[in-house]
Amino acid sequence: MHIYEKEFDFVIQRAKSLKRPARVVIAGADLENILQAVFEAESHGICTPVLVGNGPKIRAVLEQLNCQARSYEIVHVEADDAGSEHHDYVTRALAIINEGRGDILLRGNTSTREFLMPILDKRNNMVNGLVSEVALLKVPYYDKVLALSDVSVMINPSEGQRKKIIKNIVSVLNHLGIQRPSVAVLSLVEKPSFHMRDTVEAQNIVRAHEAEPIADCDLVGPIPWDLIVSKESARLKGYDCPFCGEFDAVLMPNVMAGNTVMKVLSMSANVNCCGVLAGTRIPTAITSRSSSPEQVYLSLCVCAAMLAE
Repeated sequence: MHIYEKEFDFVIQRAKSLKRPARVVIAGADLENILQAVFEAESHGICTPVLVGNGPKIRAVLEQLNCQARSYEIVHVEADDAGSEHHDYVTRALAIINEGRGDILLRGNTSTREFLMPILDKRNNMVNGLVSEVALLKVPYYDKVLALSDVSVMINPSEGQRKKIIKNIVSVLNHLGIQRPSVAVLSLVEKPSFHMRDTVEAQNIVRAHEAEPIADCDLVGPIPWDLIVSKESARLKGYDCPFCGEFDAVLMPNVMAGNTVMKVLSMSANVNCCGVLAGTRIPTAITSRSSSPEQVYLSLCVCAAMLAE
């Protein structure tokens, strides 16, 4: 068993429990790492692939991977004269989903902007609330999978938007079988100071939650990273909180902080991670084009797990 399979076993087993394979629509399916992950999931009965994009390029990658005989559908897309070829991949993928032929959307060979803009376009019927990305990471020194949000979509969310991001975090974790998760509101320090906007916002969010729960979760903040992930740091600092070292999720102050933490951990500390969009009508995996096949596979499993009963 690979280490990522052990770390994310609760997600993978939930994905494998689907009564029928999920139809995963890949927008821009001419990437080796994406197809490796998709066919790994297909071999476990998790999904059946719909490969959207440049047909000849997709077939070339299939031949390279020796997957020509596997089960899949190719939807060839011709780029129009005015638009981006990759943008057209996403638009066609969304049309397939709106035709009732897809259960999961997976980002393939498209940029973040090209992938997100058609999704956020209300005419494509994909938005079901505020859209944010929830990343799941397994840090070696941490005993559980940790969720971070937002790490790619909401650049500088307001307090009101951050409350909706909390709802998204809780919704994703609930779908993965984690009830009443503990959520930390990340700040530079644990004591509010008017000199530090992030600490004041964190205090405001927690107070609002105490007055009227934002979601079914335990919310703590302001709180810095060391206290979030370490009981020993909490002991040394005299910070009395039962969730230190055991938080399920972290609400990031902005996309710069979220994306940086995720990439530093995944690229410099060899941390396994995956990502899914919340607030979309169907589960949507927003992997990077440079993601490892393992990360893409895990993101796809999270989406499939969200469909499981």
